[in-house]
Amino acid sequence: MRIRLVFCVILCFGAARGASPIVLRSRLIAGDLKGGYQVLATDLNRDRRPDLIALSSSSGELAWFENPGWRRHVIARGLRGLINVAAADLDGDGLPELAVAWEFSMRPRESAGLIGLLRAGHDPRQPWSLRELDRLPASHRLRFATVDGKPPGVLVNAPLAGALAEPPDYSAPVPLVLYRPATWARETVSEELQGVLHGLAVTDWNNDGREEILTASFRGLDLFERTPQGWRRTRLADGNPQPWPRSGASEVAVGRLGRTRFLAAIEPWHGHLLVVYLPQADSWRRVVLDDRLAEGHALETADFDGDRRDEIVAGYRARGGGLLVYRAQDGSGQRWEGRKLESGAMATSSCVVADLNADRRPDLACVGGAELRWFENLTPARRAPVAPAGRAPSRSPAQFSSPAPQADRRNQ
Repeated sequence: MRIRLVFCVILCFGAARGASPIVLRSRLIAGDLKGGYQVLATDLNRDRRPDLIALSSSSGELAWFENPGWRRHVIARGLRGLINVAAADLDGDGLPELAVAWEFSMRPRESAGLIGLLRAGHDPRQPWSLRELDRLPASHRLRFATVDGKPPGVLVNAPLAGALAEPPDYSAPVPLVLYRPATWARETVSEELQGVLHGLAVTDWNNDGREEILTASFRGLDLFERTPQGWRRTRLADGNPQPWPRSGASEVAVGRLGRTRFLAAIEPWHGHLLVVYLPQADSWRRVVLDDRLAEGHALETADFDGDRRDEIVAGYRARGGGLLVYRAQDGSGQRWEGRKLESGAMATSSCVVADLNADRRPDLACVGGAELRWFENLTPARRAPVAPAGRAPSRSPAQFSSPAPQADRRNQ
């Protein structure tokens, strides 16, 4: 019975649009992690295949899994309170260096917030050397970003909250900073955000070859752009309309429906809402896709079926966990359908999109709890369908649709 149900979920999801289904086959890579928190895809042995780094917050061990075969190698041990890692080839030798944040605590006063740089020796399968770069309380999210248009770019550090903040309100400014690899001196991007700053993404927002910084915090969704006069902050959306500390957003990702850009967000912090923001004149229209997440924590966008419309992947950690994929039912993003992935009942903390089997199609890797999984993309490529005007999609018990669009008038 269970096999028949999974088959129906996969089959009926695509049938609602008269198109090939999205098929992401689950493959267990590791099932013995301790507090799996983040997964990162990068080539760690120069074979042009992305390997997977799995960060375990409870074990203090940073390990990578070699593609193919997924043999496990330890990068570093003894990193208590390990929380985030980012990769960039800083010296141009074809092997990335890893920036890492550890000594993290939900109480900033108890968090040393160490930032370090890991370098591989002659054999990346052996433990790497570690150099401490900075200490900033509650350092939480790291990303490399080419803010000046030149690789390898700078390292962006987004602490969870300000050094003097206390839960649950975290009522204090939170710094957003960066480091330039030449000196690793700390530079302030902004101290305008307050409360919890949880989500961090980089994207070439202006299509000018330089990346900008997106944040999700108690204040909502913000864009930080580097200009000749310095950093400029633009408020994109307020996020969840509930009072502080249930305000704002927790995660942010950028997607596209053809030529139209959209924002995806999980709201509020560790929240239950999956939200899409659609462009409308000079602002964004807020559409709630799902209100059933339980401690939402993972968010990615990717075009899994080759129709030039990005799907949204959202994962949550509570109530046994879950992992879902949402597909737009029209080119405007007004209507979406979602379904749980096979073996998606994992306490999902993080996902990453990468072509893991060299078939030129995006795959998905996710981590949470004790598990690291690869979701191999077996979806047949197709073109975007043109639905007859006024025709509603078919329904089945194995799929669900988003609730009626809910516009946030504050963002119009």
